[in-house]
Amino acid sequence: MSESVLFDYWRSSASYRVRIALNMLGEQFRSVSVDLLAKGQKSSAHLARNPQGLVPVLEIDGHAFTQSLAIIEYLDETRRAGFLPSDPVGRQRVRQLSYAIAMEIHAVCNTGVVAELMRLAPDGEAARDAWMQKFIGDGMAAFEKLLDHPSTGQFSHGDTPTMADFCLVPQVYNARRWNIDLSAMPRVLDIASRCEQLDAFAKAHPDRVKP
Repeated sequence: MSESVLFDYWRSSASYRVRIALNMLGEQFRSVSVDLLAKGQKSSAHLARNPQGLVPVLEIDGHAFTQSLAIIEYLDETRRAGFLPSDPVGRQRVRQLSYAIAMEIHAVCNTGVVAELMRLAPDGEAARDAWMQKFIGDGMAAFEKLLDHPSTGQFSHGDTPTMADFCLVPQVYNARRWNIDLSAMPRVLDIASRCEQLDAFAKAHPDRVKP
């Protein structure tokens, strides 16, 4: 079987999610850094892998996959990983929680959006910081409320990590990076702390994989 390769960037939230999932499976893979700050994602080589010019790209099982949540669901389906619950209602909730971060918070706070904001705003860095604090702060506050649900357990859904937790932990990392006060979000902090103690999450942390 050919070697699995993850084209990622150490600080990319989407890449962080996939690293967690691969580690949870014990899947062996080789990381290839795509430097977003140096515009490596716009190189001809990377655009051949992903015309969107985004990370991650996972080469596995003879295929190249993009979009972090689609990758995680593929791994779940092909490895029977339990990243999503077996019941339809449970799967819907895990997707709901995952999308609340990946499609609402992350979508407006990724490097491409923020770079354009800084280009247009006269006070680029101040505008960027305010933008991040508003959208990450508001999004995480809403996520805290979504966790006020009977299906929340030791983790975001039940008592084992799911795709929702793979999204939550990178977003907590980003919130801390942008100096967002999470003190009014006890469920978020409790679940993130529990995840961070697991080896699969710890090994995926940006500080552990930084080139």
